[in-house]
This record gives sequence, C-alpha cells and structure tokens, in this order.
Amino acid sequence: MRLALAGGVVAILRGRRAEHLDAVLGVLVEAGIRSLEITLNTPGALAAIRRAGETFGPDVTVGAGTVRTVDDVDAAVGAGAAYLVSPHTDPALAARVRQLGAAYLPGAFTPTEIVAAWAAGAAAVKLFPARLGGPRYLRDIREPLPDIPIVPTGGVSAQNVADWFAAGAVAVGVGGTLIGDALDGGDLSALAARARDLMKAVPA
Repeated sequence: MRLALAGGVVAILRGRRAEHLDAVLGVLVEAGIRSLEITLNTPGALAAIRRAGETFGPDVTVGAGTVRTVDDVDAAVGAGAAYLVSPHTDPALAARVRQLGAAYLPGAFTPTEIVAAWAAGAAAVKLFPARLGGPRYLRDIREPLPDIPIVPTGGVSAQNVADWFAAGAVAVGVGGTLIGDALDGGDLSALAARARDLMKAVPA
C-alpha cells in the first residue's frame, strides 16, 4: 500500500504515562505536523490512536509504532491506525498488515535488510537507528537503491533534518528530540516551539 506521510515528518510519541498524550498530540498538530506515530508500549496507546483519528479526521495520518506481533497489528488497525511501524522486519506482520489494508513501515539498517523489507511489502522502510550512519550513510544507500522510499528514524532533529532530506529521505521520524519531556508533563509551549522549529527546517 502506498503511504503519503504529509509534511515529511512523523512525530513519534513514546511515553511512560498516558495522561498527557492528547494535549501533546494537539500541540503537534497545531504546529503543522500531520503524521503521528503512537508507540504501542506507551500506556493507553490504542485508545489514543482511536481518539486522535476521531479528533483530527482525514487531515492527519495516525499510525502505531513498536508493532512486534500479529496481535499488535490487529489491535492497532482495529483502533484506526493507518500505518504500522516496527523496529524490525517480519514478513508475517507485512502479510497481516496487507490483509487489513494498512501500510507497513518495517525497520532495517543494512542494504540487505532494506531490500528484504521492501520485498516483504513495505510502503516505506524505516532506517533505524539512523544516527549510527548519519545522512552520509543514507546517501550511500540511496545510490544503489533509489527506488526504495526510506524514512530515517533516530537522531533526527531540527538541526540536521535538512541534511536527511538532501540525502534522499522521503520523510523522517522524530521522537525524543521533538517530544522532550512533554509526555511526562513538561512545558507544552516549549514543545510547540520545537515543533515549529522542526517544521521550518524541513525543505519545502
């Protein structure tokens, strides 16, 4: 399944608490972020995915992250997730996601893993952990694999996001450098400023 990640930025929400999820999601959307990934190891993730879909409607794409089992796939799609992100590649997950009509973004790092993920039916491949190689590594990978859409995740920030796009990213996943302590009750105004700075740094 093809997947358009609006705005080129996927905000990754992974927290230890559930009570601030809705407020954080609202701040991110207000700042212009249109793709939201809520990891399943965050308390209340499935309910948050469902609420986000109802609240933001078709203008925002909501997905589930840290999807590791077929049961995770079923639960996430049942909650309304449009795409499912894994830290690894599992053909069984890819097959189930395809059956349910959602998009699969499996994690991979080496060229062999990236090709295997694409062959399994990925809508795009999550380059993870991207900080290990940096934008130069992505650029090197894109030369022999120009047809595979790659979404670097891990280590992406407002300071380097333009470099990732210049290296060939179709979108980027941004977690800790964006969210900071907001899911633990941190300053939402600071979160809004980080989100705006990130979106300003994304090439048009």
